[in-house]
Amino acid sequence: MPSRTPGASRGPGAAGAARVPRKRLSPDDRRAQLLSVGARLFAAHAYDDVLMENVAEAAGVSRALLYRHFASKRDLFVAIYQQVADSLLAQSRFDPADTLQEQLVEGLDAHIAYFADHRNTVIAANRVLAGDRLVQTVIANELDALRERLLDASHVTDPGLRAAMSAVVKAWLVFVQVLCVDWLEHETCTRTELRDVAIGALTGSLEPLLKAYGKE
Repeated sequence: MPSRTPGASRGPGAAGAARVPRKRLSPDDRRAQLLSVGARLFAAHAYDDVLMENVAEAAGVSRALLYRHFASKRDLFVAIYQQVADSLLAQSRFDPADTLQEQLVEGLDAHIAYFADHRNTVIAANRVLAGDRLVQTVIANELDALRERLLDASHVTDPGLRAAMSAVVKAWLVFVQVLCVDWLEHETCTRTELRDVAIGALTGSLEPLLKAYGKE
């Protein structure tokens, strides 16, 4: 049986990110570095294949230092996914000067591009950690923020119509989430087709409401 070199790296650490020489950083800078390294590893490998020792090795720090910042792999992932949600919200600007269609295109393109480039991360959040309260809270909060932005972008002021639209948009965001995760696993259409299906689902769902309130 071949012998193993003592201390040799196992898992995705060596392959997923090159080990960097350790240097003294402020606590905030060290946390940012660990989040960046962790994000790369979770994007490159399945969640279960990433170990905390891989993150520590790739970051050039001890496991003890890593655990001082993040108590567990799940806590590290939650912090990374919160950054993801914040970044996607920032990219999903809803400019009152743009049409709803233009704003939907911009927001969906940003999300789909991230999903495609970080397939393992998104599947981890929506499949592997589907029952995790903290991860799902991050996702739910982002969806709620997107819903409010979309409602504001619609310029609808009638309380009854806004409430009805809010329910539709909430359901639509969940539909898009499920649709995108399924697309990551099977890729049954192109990115453009995926985006256009999502937009068509929302505009088609809102049409009866807008007609009822004379807002066609």
